[in-house]
Amino acid sequence: MTVAGPGSPSPLGGHGILVTRPAARAVQLAALIRAAGGEPVLFPTLEIISITEKNSASIGVIKSNIINCDLLIFVSPTAVEHGLAPFRENWPATVSVAAVGAGTARLLRERGVDKVLAPDRGGDSEALVALPQLQDVAGKHVMIFRGEGGREWLADTLRSRGAQVEYAECYRRVCPDTDAGPLLSRWRAGGVAAVTVTSRQALDNLFAMLPDTAHALLRATPLFAAHSRIAAHARTLGVVQIVTTGPGDAAIVSGLQSFFATLS
Repeated sequence: MTVAGPGSPSPLGGHGILVTRPAARAVQLAALIRAAGGEPVLFPTLEIISITEKNSASIGVIKSNIINCDLLIFVSPTAVEHGLAPFRENWPATVSVAAVGAGTARLLRERGVDKVLAPDRGGDSEALVALPQLQDVAGKHVMIFRGEGGREWLADTLRSRGAQVEYAECYRRVCPDTDAGPLLSRWRAGGVAAVTVTSRQALDNLFAMLPDTAHALLRATPLFAAHSRIAAHARTLGVVQIVTTGPGDAAIVSGLQSFFATLS
């Protein structure tokens, strides 16, 4: 990733970049876009709501089950933010901790989890379960911290290897009730040159939050997807130009820079 310095050309050339991350997760990406000479346009298409803070029954079940776990897996930084503190004191002393993605692993370490199993390369569930430590999990009790609903592949794979797997669902993703009018006015005036998306649900919500008359504009705007699954989903929705960047804010901004460099 290139950072624009004083007197140097801006890699992103002042282009408006739509950031659809939840508000609390958008700060770093927005800062990197600014550092590269772009203008972040913040329009969260996901809102995160904790479902453990007010659900005593859910907390009780997780606390009673976690004491028997051999492995805890956190699927995202949001899972760490909503699932770590309420249950940390209930962890068995011998439990292992794993993370999907470098950002998740980094946040766990920042919050005092010293030993975190995470792949050096790759930021998805496939990269995690490819690690040698997760090949033989027969008889192991695994708890996956995640949002409500979501992809079943990780749990299914571990179960196929003989593990007992359950979920600690600690947050819910909902579509914000936000007026898209100001965004759409800016977009139609040329103020949005690219869209960044880090989940399929975020893209679905963006379509839902825009009026039907604006869907053609969204489909015609270059879209930067953090994973190949998101890119494939965008294609099914008719998005014309898609760049798969890889996970992480730095990878997204690097993808943006490479793309706009070809246009200058």
